[in-house]
Amino acid sequence: MKPSCCGKDHAPEPRTVKRHPVRGAVTTVYPCGLTKLEGIFTPLLVPLDERDQIDEPELRRFVSWLIERGVHGLYPNGSTGEFTRFTPEERRRIVRIVIGEAGGRVPVLAGAAEANVKETLAACEAYAEMGVRAVAIVAPFYYKLTPESVYAYFAEIARHSPIDLTLYNIPMFASPIDVPTIRRLASEFPRVIGIKDSSGDLAFMMRMIGAVRPNRPDFTFLTGWEAVLVPMLMIGCDGGTHATSNVAPEITRRMYDLSRAGNYGEAMKWQYRLLELFDAMLYPFEFPDGFKAAAELRGFRFGHGRQPQTSAQLSDRTALSSVLQCILADFELVDRPASGCAPRIQQIGADKVEQLVFEVLHELEKRGAL
Repeated sequence: MKPSCCGKDHAPEPRTVKRHPVRGAVTTVYPCGLTKLEGIFTPLLVPLDERDQIDEPELRRFVSWLIERGVHGLYPNGSTGEFTRFTPEERRRIVRIVIGEAGGRVPVLAGAAEANVKETLAACEAYAEMGVRAVAIVAPFYYKLTPESVYAYFAEIARHSPIDLTLYNIPMFASPIDVPTIRRLASEFPRVIGIKDSSGDLAFMMRMIGAVRPNRPDFTFLTGWEAVLVPMLMIGCDGGTHATSNVAPEITRRMYDLSRAGNYGEAMKWQYRLLELFDAMLYPFEFPDGFKAAAELRGFRFGHGRQPQTSAQLSDRTALSSVLQCILADFELVDRPASGCAPRIQQIGADKVEQLVFEVLHELEKRGAL
């Protein structure tokens, strides 16, 4: 398969081709015929089998299910996909499976977050050959670097990459990418076509858009923090990569569509509802176990994962899963637990206890003990 862009010597300067008949939005196309990245991209969870290996049939089933439920694109090898827990060969295999199953139905933005420039470029070359639309590259991690060093890292990759790349700002895990650096990279390297920001900082996103979009209207801004998806779309984001879209792709797609139609009032109602689910999957679990637990309620098998867990953690996950099932049942995405659902106050610790008590009382009643 040919690389997904015209070659490393081509500058992907966009050109406008048409205006959307309803939204009036301008669609941009690059010289290779590639459209701008926008919409909901799912940072894929990766199912493992009983031998702790990638479960290819289940991953393929999951990919097709997500596409059928409306996600705009797929993002293998992201943080949600636990890329650090796979070998480079496994990461390439994951992308190959995703590309094959997607079959061109949606674009694939592949994580290429390797530990150094040489390995990152090797990943870029491999993914370009597979037909990936673009790669996402995280800022250098482990060592805390200055903005000048962060610029130098991305500049070196942009000069030699055979494929378009998006910056990935996740300051909780890697060196932050500040606004002057983003503006500098966007202005100097047409190959740099966007950024995914997982800080959840609205003001920071506004500063980025204000600094970059006047000179690069083609530049894609994606949020990685679904707790503020609708507000991010309101201020001009093009979409997002959201762990929650592994669990409720129908809901994240609905929020995107409502926002794009300008129906922010209705979109925000869904935003508040999604926030309860997001918090319940994120905070009481080791990331991304809460998202796995919820996705399993949608009918998929993800296995035990490669991070060992204690018996106490496994027991707690079972209890929390009941609360997740009740939240998803409110969205009419799954059935309620057989014992029913206790009233919730949207404080996950208290809700877990209330649900456990509710289930115990239900079981005692069944046995005639009450």
